[in-house]
Amino acid sequence: MFSDVDAAALYDVLNPWDPDGWDGDRFYDELVRGADSVLDVGCGTGAMLHWAREHGHGGRLVGLDPDVASLDRARRRGDIEWVEGRAVDAPGGAGFALATMTGHAFQCLVTDEELRASLPAVRAALRPGGRFAFETRHPQARAWEQWNPSNAGDVDAGGRALRVWHEVESVLDGVVTFRETTAEPDGTVLRVDRDSLRFLDVAALDGFLAEAGFEVEARYGDWNRGPITATSREIVTIARRR
Repeated sequence: MFSDVDAAALYDVLNPWDPDGWDGDRFYDELVRGADSVLDVGCGTGAMLHWAREHGHGGRLVGLDPDVASLDRARRRGDIEWVEGRAVDAPGGAGFALATMTGHAFQCLVTDEELRASLPAVRAALRPGGRFAFETRHPQARAWEQWNPSNAGDVDAGGRALRVWHEVESVLDGVVTFRETTAEPDGTVLRVDRDSLRFLDVAALDGFLAEAGFEVEARYGDWNRGPITATSREIVTIARRR
């Protein structure tokens, strides 16, 4: 078996937080360092906030996530607040300077109803003029076409060899539903997780943001703050609370 606890540990192996080595991590680290209070929505195992505290952030740091096993790993640091919940549960009136959703967590808001409930909740957690930073995969890049068993990856999960691959079940109205399989190197399946992600284009994304009371402050097509082009794979957004 491969438990939720194992899956949370594997996530840290596959997604180490390293602003010194990864442009995306550096992008968010710069924003976090410049904010006196930060709410990380979909914080997972808390790696971004761990790094910030370890590197001198002295303000309020709060991580919010619905996954209990991930939060248990996050709570290895007791000098950060950890809250079980989804974006819609963001603490209203908290006056954060910055809210973030990293690791394409924004795409987990699949339905219009989820977006229309979650975005106002994030806004309400910010102070006037507070910023919300997040990224989504640009639908024009069709990232899901690479999610297939032929691109299986072999990983070392703390001395345990594993193989991980993805298979797309459906692509419908911008929502991609897929399975992630974790297996032994010989292919013996240990765990299958099913998930759905929404791919919004810029116009649709901005419509939801405006409706929730945000204005787009900056928009990038890559982690080096380049513009969105016909080949951009990301839509990186910094929105400000009106």
